[in-house]
Amino acid sequence: MTLIFHSGLSKDLALILIDADNFDVKIQVGENQDTKEFYAHSVILRARSPYFKSALSSNWITKKNNMITFNKPNITPIVFNMILSYIYTGELNLSLQSCEDILRLLIASDELLLEELFKNVQEYLLEKDPSWIQQNYIFVLHTVFRLSNCKNLQDYCLESICADPEPFITSNSFLLLDKDILFDLLKSEFLEIKEIVAWDCLIKWGIEQTPELGSKKSDLVTWNQKDFEALEKTLSQFIPLIRFTDISSIDFYDKIRPYKAIIPHHINEEITEFYYKNTFPKQSILPPRVSKLESTIIKPMLAPIIANWIDKKDSTILAFNNRYKFKLIYLKSRDGFDRTIFHEKCSGQGPFVTLIKTQSKKIYGGYNPIGYAMRINQWLTSSDSFIFSFENNQDIHNMNLYRVIKVGMSIRENYSGSYIINFGNCLYTNGSSLGINNCGSYNDINIDGNVNTSVDEIEVFSVIMK
Repeated sequence: MTLIFHSGLSKDLALILIDADNFDVKIQVGENQDTKEFYAHSVILRARSPYFKSALSSNWITKKNNMITFNKPNITPIVFNMILSYIYTGELNLSLQSCEDILRLLIASDELLLEELFKNVQEYLLEKDPSWIQQNYIFVLHTVFRLSNCKNLQDYCLESICADPEPFITSNSFLLLDKDILFDLLKSEFLEIKEIVAWDCLIKWGIEQTPELGSKKSDLVTWNQKDFEALEKTLSQFIPLIRFTDISSIDFYDKIRPYKAIIPHHINEEITEFYYKNTFPKQSILPPRVSKLESTIIKPMLAPIIANWIDKKDSTILAFNNRYKFKLIYLKSRDGFDRTIFHEKCSGQGPFVTLIKTQSKKIYGGYNPIGYAMRINQWLTSSDSFIFSFENNQDIHNMNLYRVIKVGMSIRENYSGSYIINFGNCLYTNGSSLGINNCGSYNDINIDGNVNTSVDEIEVFSVIMK
């Protein structure tokens, strides 16, 4: 039997950090008016951090009177205090910290090679307040974009912007966006934006980034050849990312033609031929942008969450997941709510996701990993099915996920029964009503008694692995 006393160990190490008189490392952090000296033990720093193991054993250090002195001006005192707490105790309370400091902690933990801390801080930052990230895209993206380990945070930002880009790209902050980040945004086929809006914002960004234009920025009539050449140099890598064929001929004439001089000759020739002859370009133009989820019930930004749930990743982080394609196969408002039509549309299509919008605008859904096959009143066995709910079409705070616990009663196919959709008698349609019942087939359904509500819309998506 192994006895574990981590709690006492953590408390004792915390006391050592506060009260010990045998420190052998002095670390000065911060810069300008925000600086502070911290004292620590080299043996603990080296044991806990590969960075310190190397740094404190190299020629980087200065030693005087058996005290190692070390400077880290790029880490603030608040952040370094959190790092020392983690190093000594393995504990860290982030609940009272600002999101700015948590982001700085993420960057510092990456630099100091604190892998465990880095992983958990990134997850915490994504889950604590996604709205703060969305309000500070520029700060977050410029902070983490070149750090390969921050891919979850990078993907979340890009995915969220792509799902609802106009508030961001039409803001003044957009004009400060790093060119590499802008390149990745415009390149994405999932950028949910009208192409002429993308063009307008690109021109504004390019003008802002071209100092040679000086006071002429807002008056195209005063531009000369050198001005156009300067803008062309700024935007040369971005022009091929615009899907010109998705822009109307009117917008092309009014908004793109005035900037003809900055468009490469071969692209200009192809798009001119397209508008005059309706000949689709063969080389220059990228495929049209597409929505990751052709849904009127939820925003595309929620599709990665459902995809992660299919992969049994229960986190609510909007991490990018490109493993599946969701193909709309049934739409109540288009196809009617008829049992025969429903099964004709959905049977034989493989696994599917169902979305149901109620009159209250709350959204319910379920994942059927088996699919329908015209079976009459049969229970289907699956350990992978789940049901879920969103408070609204872009809810990321109050979503609920319920996984099956009675695998033999996970899904009921009622080809000739009264229920067209039935997930374990816990989520089912009966005529034009949706029933929700805490019946025990799925875990911890958060309702009191039975609920019946009217259905506004139903969508079914075939889930196709790419």
